[in-house]
Amino acid sequence: MINNIYHKKALLAQGFSVETFVNETYFITDDFDYRDFEVNEKRNWLGKYFAKYLFFLRTVSTYKCVYIYFNGGPFYGEQRLRRHEPKLFKLSKTKVVVMPYGGDVSILRDFPNLPYKHALDSDYPEFYKHMPSVEEQVRRWTIHADHVISGCDWVDFTYHWDTLTLAHFSIDIAKFSPYRKNLEFYRREYTLDNPLKILHAPNHKATKGSSFFIKAVEELKSEGYPVELVLLQGKPNTEVLEAMSKVDVVADQLIVGWYAMFSMEAMSMGKPVICYLRKDLIELYLSSGNLASLEELPHINSHFLEVKQNLLGILKGDISLEERSVKGIKFVEKYHSLEYIGKVFHKVNSSINIQPSNRKGLSVPL
Repeated sequence: MINNIYHKKALLAQGFSVETFVNETYFITDDFDYRDFEVNEKRNWLGKYFAKYLFFLRTVSTYKCVYIYFNGGPFYGEQRLRRHEPKLFKLSKTKVVVMPYGGDVSILRDFPNLPYKHALDSDYPEFYKHMPSVEEQVRRWTIHADHVISGCDWVDFTYHWDTLTLAHFSIDIAKFSPYRKNLEFYRREYTLDNPLKILHAPNHKATKGSSFFIKAVEELKSEGYPVELVLLQGKPNTEVLEAMSKVDVVADQLIVGWYAMFSMEAMSMGKPVICYLRKDLIELYLSSGNLASLEELPHINSHFLEVKQNLLGILKGDISLEERSVKGIKFVEKYHSLEYIGKVFHKVNSSINIQPSNRKGLSVPL
């Protein structure tokens, strides 16, 4: 959801006219241009009854192209209508770019990452009931969208893509420059009064491997090492960023196998990141040319069985946080800046005959 705002900035920088639209918001952020649920509150009973249709009509009359996720656009959540959405977009001559975010494509039946499969089942014990619907929507939009973007670990579930990225996430790096510490901050000695501080802020504790972070830190503390875990959950993004600015290291995830927005925010701030990156995904992005070299990856790559060992490496100085900080800033500047992702989107739009316009443009919905 946060990324939608950055997508808008990336497209604006390329000269497109852009609006973000949602039919509901979540606690993380509510910074969107058009919020249909607020409009719906002001409608009469007839308007509320036809709310989804009105939302769709507004969408196709406003935008030349929509960027949506695999669970659909305005008819998201409407089982009877969502299957007809691709045809309705085509009838209205509105182009559709589809991209995943995670749960919209997670098909667990043949999923190779078994620890992640188990974690998802733990966090979402009812998720398996939605598998037929998820499979159907991945198939529907893969076939009918004008362009498919994939990346991240989503490649496990998306069986076709027109554009492959490390992840389509973008970030306004300049926003984070005030948070950056002097690099000498990472050369300090850790003491019981001034321990190594690690931030972990999971929305889904099992899929993030939270228990392994907690266990590793508790064991190190019991052995006398100066380390502290700052754990946040269910907090708005502004509060998470404030906490992030005050720690030494950010702990992302140990199970999924790739990074996302939390890592990117940390790296933009100059914070070293502990995150598990799967070997096969690294090889995919190297072989496809999406990643120039293995040395570019700034993450402290940590499987859940290795997290204590890597934390010990930081405490003993075997892992340089200063080096990871510098590499992290360079990495997001190269692969996730507004300029870089904007150019990716410009190329996507050109492939479906959408050019920059000051009148009717693109939307990046939730």
